[in-house]
Amino acid sequence: MNSPHKRFSMIREFHLADWFTLGNAVCGVGALFSAMTFLETADRRHIYFAAALVLAALIFDIFDGRIARWRQKSSAMGRELDSLADVISFGVAPAIIAYACGMQGLWDRIVLGYFVACGVSRLARYNVTAESLSDGPSGKVKYFEGTPIPTSIVLVALMALAAAMNAVRADLWFGKLLIGGFTLHPLVLLFAVSGSLMISRIRIPKL
Repeated sequence: MNSPHKRFSMIREFHLADWFTLGNAVCGVGALFSAMTFLETADRRHIYFAAALVLAALIFDIFDGRIARWRQKSSAMGRELDSLADVISFGVAPAIIAYACGMQGLWDRIVLGYFVACGVSRLARYNVTAESLSDGPSGKVKYFEGTPIPTSIVLVALMALAAAMNAVRADLWFGKLLIGGFTLHPLVLLFAVSGSLMISRIRIPKL
């Protein structure tokens, strides 16, 4: 007797755009590995590798959406995959790169945790509001509410620049502060600003 429920085949349900999304996720994980290798070796090339992989993740992220619209094949699973990949590549990876570069005080960790939480919240809000923000049957979203999480690549580029100028670890720009006996690097506040903009109600037209 056949089951009334159709069995879900993971591979068969994937569209071309979903493979690009997975490329995004793999690049994000690679960036994490490179950042952790820098922590162990202090070889600044690994920060450059991490930044390059986040850039590659951004390219995959751009193309997956365009391919989905071009082939007119989008799905709820694809949208969830995209958000999960973005959390890795543009949320967790930038935070870990910053940590590897020297933002390792207690207050730094709190701010970086806040940044990741804002990114996760931003993506969750997008997923539940995308349909109402879309432009009719095309399904294309007319504007972003809050800055998109991939804008964190600006922070990653800043970390790569700091590494190129040997301004990492003990030599981070703007030094450090002791607040309540715990360390805060003022540079980490850029992550607080970025996270806050993600969860803001600012409307940004989508190109």
